Amino acid sequence: MPKLKLTANARPWIAFGLGLGAFMALGLASAAWTAPAAAQESATPTPQAEASYAGDQFCGACHTDIHDQWESTRHAAAFSSPIFQQNWSDLGSQFTCLECHTTGYDAEKASYAAEGVTYEACHGPYQPGHPEKPMPIEPDAALCATCHKTTTDEWRASRHGEAGLQCQSCHNPHDQKPKAESITALCTNCHSDPGEGFAHSTHAGAGLECSNCHMYRSADAGPAIGGLVPTGHTFSVGSEACIGCHQDTVHTRDTILSLTGDQPPAPEVDPQALQQQVQDQEAQIESLEASSSVRLYVGLAQGAIVGLIVGAVAAWIVSRRLRLVDEEGEA
Repeated sequence: MPKLKLTANARPWIAFGLGLGAFMALGLASAAWTAPAAAQESATPTPQAEASYAGDQFCGACHTDIHDQWESTRHAAAFSSPIFQQNWSDLGSQFTCLECHTTGYDAEKASYAAEGVTYEACHGPYQPGHPEKPMPIEPDAALCATCHKTTTDEWRASRHGEAGLQCQSCHNPHDQKPKAESITALCTNCHSDPGEGFAHSTHAGAGLECSNCHMYRSADAGPAIGGLVPTGHTFSVGSEACIGCHQDTVHTRDTILSLTGDQPPAPEVDPQALQQQVQDQEAQIESLEASSSVRLYVGLAQGAIVGLIVGAVAAWIVSRRLRLVDEEGEA
C-alpha cells in the first residue's frame, strides 16, 4: 500500500486543523457541563414557554394596589362564599357552576386553575413576556356577559345599551364599585337635568338614590342563584317600585277593608221593585215633558193676545194724536 508523504507546506495546515478541533471539543464539553447549573441558577416563579395560569399572588406581586382592591370583592369570593357553597351543595355540586365561580375551568377534565374570579379570568392566562407584552382583554359587555348574562340582557334592552354605554363606563372592574362617590353622583354625570322635575326633586329631598327607583328590586325576589334574578339594568321604573315605598297610599281603601274586616255586606236587591221604580221615573219624565209643552203653547198664546192689545192701543193713540194735529192746523 503506498504511503502518503507530507510536504513541508501541508504540515502547518494540519497542525492548525488539529488545534482548532481540539479547542472546539473542549468548548462543547464545557457547555454541556455548565448548562444544568446555569438553568438551575436562572429558575424564577415566572411561568415558562407556554401560557399558563400564574395565580393571583403572582399578579399581585406587581399590581399591589389592584390586588388589594380585588381581595374584598365578590369576584374574589365567588367560590369561597358561604352562599355559593350552600347553593352549590343544594344543587348537587354541578360542575357547570364552576365556569363562572372559578378561573381556568376545564370542562373535559372537570378541573380549574384557581378558586374565585381572578385577574386571569378576565385577562386570560399569563402571557410570557409580560409586562412588555400586554395582557389581552376586550373592555366591552361581551366579556361581562360570559357570566352576567341576565344583567347584560337587561342592559341591551335599555337606553344605555342602545347608546353603547359599556359596563366599564359606570363600574370599576377591579373593586366592583361605581366610578363615583354615590349612585346619584354617577348618574348625574350624564343626566344633569331630571333633578329639576317634581318626582326627582321630591325623592332626592327624601334622601333616595336614583337606583332606589330605576333599579328597584323586590326583597321577595330571592337570592340571585345562577345569575337569573333581574338586577334592574333596564333602568325603567315600574309600579312595583312605587308600591315598595308607598304601600300605605296605594289602594288605601282596599287595604283598610282587608285588614279591619269592616267591609259592609252588599244590600239585597228586589228586581221587581227596581223595575217598578224605573217605570215610575219614566212616567214622571213624560209628565214633565207634557207640562213643559203646554206651558210653551200657553205662553205663546198669552204673548200674542197681549201683543195685539198693546199694538191696538198704540195705534189708536197715534191716530188720535195725528187727528188733533190736523184740527189745530185748520184752525
